[in-house]
Amino acid sequence: MTTTTPSPLPKNPFAMTIVATLLLLLTLLSNSNGASFVMKMSSESQKVAVIGATGKLGREAVMQLSSRGVPTKCLLRHDIKSVTPSIEPNASSKEVAAYLATLPGVEMVRGDVTSLPTIKTLLRDCTACLALHGAARTLKITDLLPWGPDPTSDAGHAKQTNYVGVQNIIEAVRDSPICKRVVRITGKGENPWGLFSILINLLGGMAKAWNYEGEQLLRNSKINYTIIRPGVMGPPCPEGSVLALADNGADLKVSPVKYASIANLCIESLDYDNANKATLTAMNVPDGEGEKSYGPLLAKVRPDSRVFPESLMKEHLLAVRVGAVGILGVVSILLAGLGAFLKAVVGMIL
Repeated sequence: MTTTTPSPLPKNPFAMTIVATLLLLLTLLSNSNGASFVMKMSSESQKVAVIGATGKLGREAVMQLSSRGVPTKCLLRHDIKSVTPSIEPNASSKEVAAYLATLPGVEMVRGDVTSLPTIKTLLRDCTACLALHGAARTLKITDLLPWGPDPTSDAGHAKQTNYVGVQNIIEAVRDSPICKRVVRITGKGENPWGLFSILINLLGGMAKAWNYEGEQLLRNSKINYTIIRPGVMGPPCPEGSVLALADNGADLKVSPVKYASIANLCIESLDYDNANKATLTAMNVPDGEGEKSYGPLLAKVRPDSRVFPESLMKEHLLAVRVGAVGILGVVSILLAGLGAFLKAVVGMIL
């Protein structure tokens, strides 16, 4: 009977190290806990800052980061002492902030995106930043008065949050020794003449226009960024294989998307080096035409390669002025028609 003698392990220390490493990897892969081990190691090596944490998208991102065990720092404008925590749909921003502060691994930093010192404090020990904030200020009557104060100097104006805020983030990233990526949520802003663009710009202090100018700051900054342009977040969304991405800021048909899905996309994009310096359009498509998760889609995206318009502010302003004239014309016709109708009714009565 022939006896087979096992081959001896290499005596070369370098070779033995390679063999030991391979054996360790095989053990981890065969172990059912291997995946969680890798995820835990990944979470311990990163810390993520979230700006806009109390918004509907921001709170989803913070809760997902916390559930993954990723240390998270949130920029907070509110004093939440003695505030009752709540995550209910009708909860105030303070109550939401108080709730998020109770989650494991979540830290609050007082400040505002328009304040460079607080943004530097926020990012100092973070490896990435999710810039999920947006302008909440709407048009005021005083904005239309030529002798009134400059509305763009208001801290809540779209210029301050979507442009100056992005300037501050860029400067803080440059000042940070470890912050490697900024993920910025914007929207489809390359069509100034679209109806929704005109309405949002008209009523929201040129929010679409300033969002695009903020995108350009990131593209020209030479820091690492991922810009995400989602669909309409919030309405009922289809289920199944519906997720779709287009890189290079390519156009996709506008569709409803879930806050939770976009929050997941923001977080997952940090794990893909090929999503660095990329502008991604994120929409939903009919079931079966997309993917169930963003992983397969993110693996295929490429950094921006086309030349984006340097600025679209003039086009946005012109579109808003033309749109405002058109709206006034329609309102005038409706009022004239209503006046004629009322006059006829009164004549019939009398």
